[in-house]
Amino acid sequence: MSKTYDTGNVFAKILEGTIPSQTVDEDETTYAFDDIQPRARVHTLVIPKGAYVDLSDFAARASDEELAGWVRALARVAQKQGVAQSGYRVIVNCGPDGNQEVPHLHGHVLGGQPLGAMIRSS
Repeated sequence: MSKTYDTGNVFAKILEGTIPSQTVDEDETTYAFDDIQPRARVHTLVIPKGAYVDLSDFAARASDEELAGWVRALARVAQKQGVAQSGYRVIVNCGPDGNQEVPHLHGHVLGGQPLGAMIRSS
């Protein structure tokens, strides 16, 4: 199933500079910025600069350079944000059931406090 990328999504607008963001890290293929509604003391979003809807789309279409760059950026952000030693969580939500709110691949780097159980029992 092919996914259509929405060029009007908020992360596309951040990448084009029409919506401001607080830059944490940037390289040729990735951009990282602080979440405007943080769920932890550290809550940084790491996105590829390419137009990818979600992780499945990224895995299917991204170059090896983009794939490696995004994973390295997640770890680099944890280091820059001071949570690499104490521990952190990376969350990637995909699709409606995964509660993905913005249709542009993004990883949430969370830390700076105990994060508790990943999913509560139902």
